[in-house]
Amino acid sequence: MKTDNKPWFWIPLLNFASGLPYAIIISVSVIMYKNLGISNEDIGVYTSLLYLPWVIKPLWSPLIELIGTKRKWFLLMQLIISIAFLLVGLTIPTNGFFMMSLAIFWVAAFASASNDIATDGFYLLVLPEDKQSFFIGIRSTFYRLSMLAGNGLVVLFAGYLEHKYGDNTKAWSYTMICVGLLMTFITAYNFIFTPKNEINAVKNEKQTPHQNFGTIFTSFFQKKQIGLILTFILVFRLGESQLLKMLSPFLLDNRELGGMGLDTEAVGIIYGTLGIFALTVGGILGGIAISKHGLTKWMLPMFLAMHLPILGFIGLAHFQPQELFHLHINLYFFEINSPLNLYTCITVVLEQFGYGFGFTGFMMYLIHVAEGESKTAHYALATGFMALGMMLPGMLSGYIQKFLGYQNFFVWVLIATIPGLILSRFLTFPKDFGKKSEEV
Repeated sequence: MKTDNKPWFWIPLLNFASGLPYAIIISVSVIMYKNLGISNEDIGVYTSLLYLPWVIKPLWSPLIELIGTKRKWFLLMQLIISIAFLLVGLTIPTNGFFMMSLAIFWVAAFASASNDIATDGFYLLVLPEDKQSFFIGIRSTFYRLSMLAGNGLVVLFAGYLEHKYGDNTKAWSYTMICVGLLMTFITAYNFIFTPKNEINAVKNEKQTPHQNFGTIFTSFFQKKQIGLILTFILVFRLGESQLLKMLSPFLLDNRELGGMGLDTEAVGIIYGTLGIFALTVGGILGGIAISKHGLTKWMLPMFLAMHLPILGFIGLAHFQPQELFHLHINLYFFEINSPLNLYTCITVVLEQFGYGFGFTGFMMYLIHVAEGESKTAHYALATGFMALGMMLPGMLSGYIQKFLGYQNFFVWVLIATIPGLILSRFLTFPKDFGKKSEEV
């Protein structure tokens, strides 16, 4: 089937293949190691180090820019990730599984970061510019959906297996093997459905024969407003980076500790069902809004939509509402009946909708930053700075939360969003950037 002009066939799963490994390596691994008896200290140190490949990926992004095609790169990396998850599942029942699985996750993290570089470049080269604004919402939505599938559905599945077998080792071994098989299927799908010819897509790209590793880097730092741009990228997610790290502990911690006292399955249900729906709607509406009116009109409303739902978590931490209802799920091969908190569900729905809607604007701005020659490498540089802005505050978030308590922590998180909002008002870009000129 010819799919070159049918981005709906390849954009969703191609970006799902970027987000799922990230979710498993960075977030789900924390829950897995906790349930397998690893100490909090070891979990904090070693799983934080797994973030590093996404921070330093700009160091090898020019190689992906200059060698081979983006399609060959992301297919190879997705295959490596699939094998890695299968191996993690097989090592869990063995002695010394912690260090062995960490080593395999480390390989998967580098492959996943490289897959992101190639996927981003492929999107920028293959899809016409006037369609990028519409599909950036779809793209960011499916990336986030894959993370929710990991943090929600995979965790829910593992929790079910823990209850079924009464053996956490067996449950997580089977879970990781299933994740590896899922990644194998996605890799095969992307092999079949992604456009196979990048020549037509890049024929209008301005190429220069003297491009090399050094010139690609230096040209990025010669962009107009580069100091302001990098500062904005680093601080924009200052609040969000801390919120994401502490949300699951907040929902899982006992009420005596200031948390909501939910179980693992309840958290999986909230993010894997209600959260997925809200995020999907928000991301799609965000892409439509930018494609119709351009980024200038929607940047501030989108950023506010992304940050204001933090007020809901301030309310949850302060009042700790106890109203519960039971959500019954029967998926033929397993059945779950879990108590949920109504106000928690509403807050998460608002947060996920705001994230889907607002993050679309941020990603669209990063596309503007990468405009010009060497789009792939420059986009990787921009997202590398974004990852650094996520990693450093995230590493400190646990200490900050312990010092402030959940109530004051969420107030701090809201305050931490202010610098990014202020800096965004000084950014310059074409007024109608992102507005499509014809129907997609």
